[in-house]
Amino acid sequence: MTMNELREFAKALGIQSVEKFEKKEDLIHTIQCAEGYSDCFRRIHDCTNEKCAWFDDCIRHPDSQD
Repeated sequence: MTMNELREFAKALGIQSVEKFEKKEDLIHTIQCAEGYSDCFRRIHDCTNEKCAWFDDCIRHPDSQD
């Protein structure tokens, strides 16, 4: 997902001031919390939760800071 797509998704969840997020990782953490999950994106390097919506992006680039 692009940052613009993530911002639209976040807005749909009721997250305010999505424009302030510059890093994908920070916005996904906020989305995870808004959905009632832990903000674990790219924080658990040996994650096995393949059902997570962010799993592919998280595991594929575990050290990325974009």
